[in-house]
Amino acid sequence: MKLSNYINEKLIISNLSARTKVDVLAEMVKYVEKLYPSLQDKNVYELLVDREKLGTTGIGNGVAIPHTKLEGIDRVILLVARSIEGVDFESLDQNPVHIFFLLLAPEENLGEHLRILAYISRLLQDESFRKAFLEAQDKGELYMLLKGV
Repeated sequence: MKLSNYINEKLIISNLSARTKVDVLAEMVKYVEKLYPSLQDKNVYELLVDREKLGTTGIGNGVAIPHTKLEGIDRVILLVARSIEGVDFESLDQNPVHIFFLLLAPEENLGEHLRILAYISRLLQDESFRKAFLEAQDKGELYMLLKGV
């Protein structure tokens, strides 16, 4: 699997302005909806908030992978974001989150959804990747880093 197959430079936020968990989710959803206006009818924000109520997607080491499945989309949508200041995302290790991968997947394609989640999770366990991600100067550098994985 190549994560680069799912990366779109237009869906990279180099520094989130949001400072709370719900605001981060809202900012990321708004960003995705600009590129995919048809998602505005799908209650993406509410689905993500409901998913967070089941258990945090803040997996530790400054990383969160909010995700949900959606009816009516035909491919995976991946947004990547960074918060330089960090956000309290109720992570498992209680540390602020700096790296966000928002994954929206077709309802009927559970296998691909799970494979991508697992791949992202493994990738973000790599301390050198996390360091490079946090040190990238801008959206272009983030994109080049992500295209290489």
